[in-house]
Amino acid sequence: MSVHRNVIANVLGGAWAALVGLAFIPMYIRYLGIESYGLIGIFATLQAWCFLLDLGLSGTLNREMARFSAGGIAAQPLRDLVKSVELLYAGLACLVALIVAGLSQVIAAGWINAQTLSTDTLAQAVLLMGLALAFQWMGTLYRSALLGLHRQVWLSLMTAVIATVRGAGAVLVMAHVSPTIVAFFVFQCVVGAIESLVLGWYLRRHLPHPIAPPRFSREALRTVWKFAAGLAAVGVLATLLTQVDKLLLARLLTLSEFGYFTLAVTVAGALAALIVPVTNVAYPRLSELVAIGDEAALAAQYHKFAQLVSIGVLPPAMVLCLFSREIVYLWTGDLAMADAVAPLLSVWVVGTALNGLMHVPYAAQLAHGWPRLAMGMNAIAVVSVIPLLLILVPRYGALAAAWIWVAINAGYVVFGISAMHRRILRSQQWKWYAQDVLSPLAAGAVVAALMLVLHASHPGMNRSREFSFLLAGVLALGLVMTLAVPSGRQLLCAIAGYATRQKARP
Repeated sequence: MSVHRNVIANVLGGAWAALVGLAFIPMYIRYLGIESYGLIGIFATLQAWCFLLDLGLSGTLNREMARFSAGGIAAQPLRDLVKSVELLYAGLACLVALIVAGLSQVIAAGWINAQTLSTDTLAQAVLLMGLALAFQWMGTLYRSALLGLHRQVWLSLMTAVIATVRGAGAVLVMAHVSPTIVAFFVFQCVVGAIESLVLGWYLRRHLPHPIAPPRFSREALRTVWKFAAGLAAVGVLATLLTQVDKLLLARLLTLSEFGYFTLAVTVAGALAALIVPVTNVAYPRLSELVAIGDEAALAAQYHKFAQLVSIGVLPPAMVLCLFSREIVYLWTGDLAMADAVAPLLSVWVVGTALNGLMHVPYAAQLAHGWPRLAMGMNAIAVVSVIPLLLILVPRYGALAAAWIWVAINAGYVVFGISAMHRRILRSQQWKWYAQDVLSPLAAGAVVAALMLVLHASHPGMNRSREFSFLLAGVLALGLVMTLAVPSGRQLLCAIAGYATRQKARP
């Protein structure tokens, strides 16, 4: 297994999916309007809330697949576990569809604050959201299992293809069939169903052949229920923590205002394309090393993945934070939208970057079968944050939610890391702070300061020059931060060596 190959494949696939998703958003708004686009934001919120029903099953299956790769579980128990979890997930998918469909009228009439869309249109859209969620639900499980089997290259290609079809197809439907939010969600249902069918077929093709046909097994579930329960508790608390603000804002803001908020969160969320791919490789790899008890390799891989996340997420996060207005204007061509979205984006992206830095430490905790720390941290945060949201959001709006998001994740970086390294990967705490995070951050801060000075000395740049300047800035930040950490230098040497070998071929 090549860690660099898997990371690169994941980053390319995730980055393409994020870029495609962002590229089509202005066209969505053009055809649907900002109010209907707010419904797409509500759909994303429902997706997150539905994760409450995951019960820790997808993360558990990922870990068990990685343990199988390391020789920690036999073929028959693995196939029985997959069959059992798959049947449970199918039942949960039906439950998701029924719950959302049953509440569609209530959500449309009592929660969404629309100004131009009719209640009937809203109810139809919410009903279709439920179906789309159900179709995509099974795909979540299959993706987790394939990641555990280290099928990242194929999965990254699939991610890129589906994202392109989902975005371009939706635009074609709105342009040539019906420019309505209902048509948009009908298309999402179709794509979600196809995606789940293909992922399920590919997973079954690459599972080991058992002695007997796989079957539903309570015993297989019993062996993993404690870990799954801990993971489920972490997921419940994380969902409460990250989605309560959106649920509250969907009620307090008009649908148009919620659309602007969704834009800011979506752009900041694009950083996940540079975070999740590394984590998707890190979690099964760290699980394997824990399974075989190789502490030295575990520490080395932990820092390698942490550094890759830092050099991936910090450069674009810095540029998004400092030049949010310019970026939104370049993206949409709408100055009013840029003025509305930029203040939220500048703050929200800081919280998202801090959250991203915690992904590899969290993967290390799960690899050790220890979800309790994250569960405890999330519980403390939920108890603290919900009252703050209820007090501050009605008074200060979405910007208060953005600053609360920053405070939550700053707390994780300060207190969560310290608590984690008292139990696992001991003596690695200060190396994580100094080498994995602060070293690239300090190097990038110098380049970011130069960017601010240069930008201020060249006011009134046209859009093409502005784009060139920002792109050059991201590349410069990326290069400087990559050179600032050992894993970054190794990655550059690996890329240079591969390019040299390719050039030397006859």
